[in-house]
Amino acid sequence: MNVLGRVAVFPTLPPRISRLYDLAYNLWWSWTPEAQALYAELDPELWQRVQHNPVRLLAEIDPARLEAAARDPEFLARFDAILRDFDAYMRREDTWFARTYPQYRDKTIAYFSAEFGLHESLPIYSGGLGVLAGDHIKEASDLGLPLVGIGFLYPQGYFTQRITREGVQEAFYDKLAFGTVAARPALGADGREIQVAVELPGRVVYAKVWKLQIGRVALYLMDTDVPGNAPADRELSARLYGGDHELRISQEIVLGIGGLRVVRALGLDPAVFHMNDSHPVFLVLERARELVEEQGLPFEVAREVVRASTIFTTHTPVPAGNEIFGYETIDKYFSNYWSRLGLTRDQFHDLARQQMSWGTAFSMTVLALRFSSLHNGVSRLHGAVARRMWHFLWPGITEDEVPITHITNGVHTKTWLAPDLRDLYTRYLPQDWLDRIDDPATWQPIGNIPDAELWQAHLQRKQQLLAYLRRRLRRQRLRLGEGPHALAEAETLGDPRALIIGFARRFATYKRATLIFRDRERLRRLLNDPERPVMIIFAGKAHPADEPGKALIREVYTLSRAPEFAGKIIFLENYDMEMARFLVAGVDLWLNNPIRPHEASGTSGMKAALNGVPNCSILDGWWAEGYTGTNGWAIGEEREYQDQETQNEADATDLYNRLEQEIVPAFFERDAQGLPRRWVAIMKEAIRTVAPRFSMTRQVKEYTERMYVPTIERNAAFVQSGYEKARALATWKQHIYAAWGQLALTAEGPRDTQIGVGQPIAVTADLHLGALRPEDVLVELVIGRDENWQVIETGAVRLLPQGQTPRGTYLYRNSITAEQGGSLVWGVRVIPAHPDLATKYELGLVRWA
Repeated sequence: MNVLGRVAVFPTLPPRISRLYDLAYNLWWSWTPEAQALYAELDPELWQRVQHNPVRLLAEIDPARLEAAARDPEFLARFDAILRDFDAYMRREDTWFARTYPQYRDKTIAYFSAEFGLHESLPIYSGGLGVLAGDHIKEASDLGLPLVGIGFLYPQGYFTQRITREGVQEAFYDKLAFGTVAARPALGADGREIQVAVELPGRVVYAKVWKLQIGRVALYLMDTDVPGNAPADRELSARLYGGDHELRISQEIVLGIGGLRVVRALGLDPAVFHMNDSHPVFLVLERARELVEEQGLPFEVAREVVRASTIFTTHTPVPAGNEIFGYETIDKYFSNYWSRLGLTRDQFHDLARQQMSWGTAFSMTVLALRFSSLHNGVSRLHGAVARRMWHFLWPGITEDEVPITHITNGVHTKTWLAPDLRDLYTRYLPQDWLDRIDDPATWQPIGNIPDAELWQAHLQRKQQLLAYLRRRLRRQRLRLGEGPHALAEAETLGDPRALIIGFARRFATYKRATLIFRDRERLRRLLNDPERPVMIIFAGKAHPADEPGKALIREVYTLSRAPEFAGKIIFLENYDMEMARFLVAGVDLWLNNPIRPHEASGTSGMKAALNGVPNCSILDGWWAEGYTGTNGWAIGEEREYQDQETQNEADATDLYNRLEQEIVPAFFERDAQGLPRRWVAIMKEAIRTVAPRFSMTRQVKEYTERMYVPTIERNAAFVQSGYEKARALATWKQHIYAAWGQLALTAEGPRDTQIGVGQPIAVTADLHLGALRPEDVLVELVIGRDENWQVIETGAVRLLPQGQTPRGTYLYRNSITAEQGGSLVWGVRVIPAHPDLATKYELGLVRWA
């Protein structure tokens, strides 16, 4: 049959329970266990088969079951209670944002991301970046932020992973039937379905827009599989992170430029544009084009307007992970674009020029940094790594002064906390604990939970994990055509007495999935101790083009079928959000051993700790902040090594030592009641220390307070009075750049001398300003320490103006007190200063005396 269309046909719901449709089309149910249980009750087997998708469940269910539910008083009582909660949630007026920033309730925040991980029934995410974006959207709903999401609805999603008998990863793509997911066509102000057009070389590509409702937040996703597009363009948005550079730049043009056109078609004028990584960065060029072509602004003024309302979050601490395009590709896709900005080809290239070892290229991250006023990494360590990576954009200042801050990631508590644990916490935490997740005081009563209760709850989740593992392995072995013995073995795999270690994440080489295999004999003894059995569960996908990553999966799978490790090492195929929920709540220990400092943040360990599962991890990403010494274990040292082999050897040795000498003994040490008291104490400490600090509640509040609200205020100032501030700042910057070469700075102070602690260091500077004015600059005395012939800056104080000299130069003077002994060094610098700069070092200009 030549299929021309698909239509989902839904049975007519009994009027009494007709609002099951309303609930199904709002993903509030995805973080509300009671709502999920309500749908599951209608047909438990079908609920599993449709991947917990209530829309598809309602399309396929036997109408007789719906009629029976509509007559069941107990079902109706639960239905009514859930709908009351849902309506109260949606109508709530006193959200955190409404209470804290009532004046900004109508200021839209547009959140652009290449992927959103919302639920396993919507496989449009590949891993951490997407799940983080999904959690961000959910928490924005909980806190009442006026936020909308913009992205792609990939019809073929991310791939389904299957492992062959030889351990080879195969990728399969299934087309998503939009009629059976919680997506509806987005409508414009005229009530018509929204379709946007984007120009690509030699053609126009059209994208239909779908709307998903995530609690109070709307998420708009584009799909290019529409009539009117060429066959190749209908496939353009089919898959996440597929294809070559040509496909990637086409996708990113549609995401950024098309995404902005979606915003306009919705009638929105956001006060903040948040770019979640650099994939959507072309939106800044489209915004500049709007201002140049439609409002007649010069490009430099348009850039200031765009920067004033744009923030950028970088997620990639590895240079190779930051996308670049060759100039021939940029010329092909933007040759008709730069003239619309009033730029030449070279000026357009300069917007994102980055020097590589082999030449120069167009860097998406450079473009994002230059067109945003605030920038952040996703953990404290990642912020430091990002400042080092992009230091070259701000020459003349130290890495620590590079204006890239950090906001450490968090997780959406209601999505990732196991339902039975939520019930347990509710009995012991304050009544309103779900409204105060980020308050450390909320979690202090965790210590009051009886050890036996917490341990019993954990054992129940462990049994649920083992039952899930057996079902998945039996299905996998059945697909591979294995015999009765292998199928029977799958039914009994997993010892509930064992210490179960979980390792589940993307199989990229820097994550070192096979580090624990480095000493096979030592591992064999560890796993096969009959008195203290240990088991490791692995899960994760490698990018289809990542051959080294796929080789790691093959190594894990092959070892899992070796006689000495059978039943002790398990690889579960097709890792997704459902599997993640079972693993982070059901294993005993969460393992993470990336190459430091290549892990930007990571969030799976936060989810594990929230569920009382301690971490054993390299001090990288979030764990470098989260580890306290009593809430889990650290692998290795907080340092970098001379080469990779040395680091692998050191980290593997430390991991074995931790397991053999600390972790395994603590887990198997039981008291007279059979309770592992020492282990439960670590579980409680993991919950108490990680749950508030690494919650999405804290993260989104921090974005709001440090990024969104300052940007709302800055944007308001820049757009008023005909963009007066933007015009003035653009003119001032051009003047500064033109006149900076005329500056001449000299300084006098103590040199090669000795002073005592507590004595002053007085410095005088003499500055020739040329065409600049004193109010255009800031003159600073910079202090540092000389440690092992390396200067480490420790602070700066402003030198105060003393007036003009007869020669026409300007004098500046101040002093500091030497507060400790040692080798102290000082220098004097001048930087541009203007009250409308977003950050102190925005221009990247520094002149040292």
